[in-house]
Amino acid sequence: MADWCPKGRKAEDGPIPAHYALQETPSADYPTRTERNILDSDGTVIISMEASLGSRGSALTQRLAEKHHKPWIHIHAGELGPGETLRSFVAMHRIQTLNVAGPRASSEPGIAPFVRLVLDGAFPENAKHAGSGGHRGR
Repeated sequence: MADWCPKGRKAEDGPIPAHYALQETPSADYPTRTERNILDSDGTVIISMEASLGSRGSALTQRLAEKHHKPWIHIHAGELGPGETLRSFVAMHRIQTLNVAGPRASSEPGIAPFVRLVLDGAFPENAKHAGSGGHRGR
């Protein structure tokens, strides 16, 4: 099983460095990457700052998860206990491989720290120590 990225390791902020273990899709378009990541996971979380799935990519992620009968959840910044909500979703659906999706940082400033907050809250046993870095938004 692989985590997927578009051909050419394309990302909004330039090519994704090789040290991120990603497999390139045959296409440089983002929808192909999105669908492959949904297919190779047991479920998807879409994390955003807004209560609506405003971005085209997030809406596509929802549609593809439903098309492939994969469980999905949307968690947004206005929610109480977002980490516990995600943890419950993962347990309820017995998810081993979780696809994490959401809008780009350029369209939703503050999304990266919120994603870390949600993931660290859901999986504190896997949380990195503050300042250790190593994350890159995808």
